Amino acid sequence: MTERHIVAMGGGQDVGDPVFRYASDLVDRPRPKVCLVPTAASAVPISVMRFLSVFPADRFEPTYLDLFNRDDRDLRDFVCSQDLIFVGGGNTANLLAVWRVHGLDEIFRRVWEAGIVLAGVSAGSICWHAGGTTDSFGPGLRAVTNGLALLPYGNGVHYDSEARRRPLVHRLVTEGVLPLTYCTDDGVGLVYRGTELAEAVSERPGAGAYVVGRDERGAAVEERIEPRRLPGA
Repeated sequence: MTERHIVAMGGGQDVGDPVFRYASDLVDRPRPKVCLVPTAASAVPISVMRFLSVFPADRFEPTYLDLFNRDDRDLRDFVCSQDLIFVGGGNTANLLAVWRVHGLDEIFRRVWEAGIVLAGVSAGSICWHAGGTTDSFGPGLRAVTNGLALLPYGNGVHYDSEARRRPLVHRLVTEGVLPLTYCTDDGVGLVYRGTELAEAVSERPGAGAYVVGRDERGAAVEERIEPRRLPGA
């Protein structure tokens, strides 16, 4: 079976940081094609230019997908031709809605099954899971439960930098709104092979990953997953 990878980053990462480099190292071919998908925040020119700048043309073929100003490329063919997809942060609910309008939900499942590496930060982490916590709907945090569910878990991002995230994850898991949920402090990435968590990796000392489930009484139980510190972090 083709090996499938998703690198889900909790927040705080920049495209030049170690977790991003880790994701690009999963592609085992010269000059891999890497594509930024900035749907959650639209195609912000500065973000696109910074992304392209850290993937030099002598080592990569960088590009981006702007769903708000489409060109004549066939969307399925274009996405399927990439080796690595990065999804930026922003509004998770908007991202998922726009993707479904264009059929990207099914296209991303196809490319993941074909072995193209998927990665992303914040909204770009939640999207691959069944759901998570989001501020997409306005003031306050709410659950989003219509993720692509390539990974059959919930996902909690910004776990250490936004105080309301942890208690909401615990409540949603307790109530059964979210299934078993993997969470990340800023600077930490979850590395999945297939649908199983292979490891957590970190670019910040002391930062952690966590799994939140329910005990036999239905109460939330949280366990820490110690990340592996990445070289250069």
